[in-house]
Amino acid sequence: MSVNLTIDTNSEVPKYQQLVNAINNDLANNKLKSGDALPSVNFICNTYQLSRDTVFKSYSILKEQGVIESVPNKGYYIANTVRKVLLVLDTFKAYKEVVYHSFVNNLPDNIITDVQFHHYNIDNFKTILNNSKGKYYKYVVMTFNHDDVPAVLSDIRNDRLLLIDWNIHSSVNNNYVFQDFGNAFFEALKPASSIFKKYKKIVFLYPTFTFHPKETISYFKKFCELFQFDYEIISDPKAFKVDKNVAYISTSDRMLGQFLEQCKTKHLEPGVDVGFLSYNETPTKKFIYKGISVISTDFKALGTKAAEFVTKDKPMQYYVPTELIIRDSL
Repeated sequence: MSVNLTIDTNSEVPKYQQLVNAINNDLANNKLKSGDALPSVNFICNTYQLSRDTVFKSYSILKEQGVIESVPNKGYYIANTVRKVLLVLDTFKAYKEVVYHSFVNNLPDNIITDVQFHHYNIDNFKTILNNSKGKYYKYVVMTFNHDDVPAVLSDIRNDRLLLIDWNIHSSVNNNYVFQDFGNAFFEALKPASSIFKKYKKIVFLYPTFTFHPKETISYFKKFCELFQFDYEIISDPKAFKVDKNVAYISTSDRMLGQFLEQCKTKHLEPGVDVGFLSYNETPTKKFIYKGISVISTDFKALGTKAAEFVTKDKPMQYYVPTELIIRDSL
C-alpha cells in the first residue's frame, strides 16, 4: 500500500511529522482503512530519501496514537480506522464544557478529539490552525471577530470544516452550527415582558472585557422600545451599582458575582427588590442563590449537532434555538 507523500525539505514542519500527516490525511480521505499494510521502513527510506530514524519516529507516533500496529516479521498495518478531529474553542467556561462533553460523548470510539483554545488571540488562532492542517479528519472551530480569520481557514476543505457558535466570517457555503445573538435573543425576551414591568428600569450589563457579539445590544434596545421600558447600558464594571426596583441583564458571570455580593450588602432580595437575567445557561445556575434566570442557547444541542457533522458526510447548516428559563432571580 502506497502513501500519498511529498516531502517538502523547505517546510518548517519536520519530515517525520510530514509522514505522520500524510498517513492521517489518507485515512481522512478513505485512501487507507483498517487492515491495510503500510510501506516498509526500507521502502519509505529509499523512495523519499528519509533516514530510518525519521521513519521509525513517524511510525512510533502513529502507534502511540493507536492509528497503526506492528506485526513481527510482517510490518506495519492500519490498526483501526481511527480518525482525529480538532475542536477549537474560544475559552474554557462552564457552558463551553457542556459543548465539549456533548460533542465527544456523541462520537464513536474510533474518533479522537483534540481540543485547543484561542482565547480571542489571532496569533494563537493562526498557530493552532496552521500547525493542524493535514493532521485531522475534520475541524470544528469557534471563530471570532478578526479580519485575518477567513484567510487562516481558507486552506481547510469546506467539507472538513464546521464553524460553530457565532456567525462571523462565514460564507453561504460554509458548514455551521450557530446560535443567533440577535433576533432569537429578542424573541426569547418577549415572554419576560410582563415580569420586567414590575421594575422601573432594565439595565444591560455589557462590560468592556466581554467578547459577546454587539448585535445583542441592538436587539435589547429594540425590545425595550417595543415594550416602552426605560433602559440603560453599562459597559464600565466599576460603574455597576445595584439599585432597588431595577432589573439587570448580563452577558458576564463575573457581573453576576458582583450583583449577588451587592445584594447581600444592601439587603436586597433578587426577584423581589431587584431582578437579574443571565446570558448562557451553566449546570450551576439553577442552584445559585434560589436559581438564576437565564437566556441561553442549548449548548448540549450545539455539541450534538457538531458531532453529527463529524460522523455523517453531509452538509450541516443549523441554528440552535435560544430559550428563556425563568427562575427566582427575576
